[in-house]
Amino acid sequence: MTAGVAAVRPQASLVEVATLMRDQDIGDVLVAEGDRVVGVVTDRDIAVRAVADGVDPHSVSAASVASGDPVTVTPRDTVGEAVTLMREHAVRRLPVIEDGRPVGIVSLGDLAEERDPNSALADISRAQPDR
Repeated sequence: MTAGVAAVRPQASLVEVATLMRDQDIGDVLVAEGDRVVGVVTDRDIAVRAVADGVDPHSVSAASVASGDPVTVTPRDTVGEAVTLMREHAVRRLPVIEDGRPVGIVSLGDLAEERDPNSALADISRAQPDR
């Protein structure tokens, strides 16, 4: 799990979301109403669901491009349970929820590092990002 999360309110603009992603060097942001996670926005969501359609990123909300009602895990769930959920729901990231609050995200890369630290995906996940 990657500890800590970045979250925005549903009304946040895509510019706010993209700026947060850039500043924190992340590819996903949770969409939350209070402590409740209501969606996940990825950099791919912004590209495919907004930029490719030519929408104004200043006027489009995070909620409008987010994958809603995300599948989640708890810190007590096993790696195997996370893998099963990712397969069943065809998702690459799972918000980690503890006592109703988001505390982290498990990504495909996290699971690759745990299950097969010598795999290409694990190597890529550990690499420093290009700037």
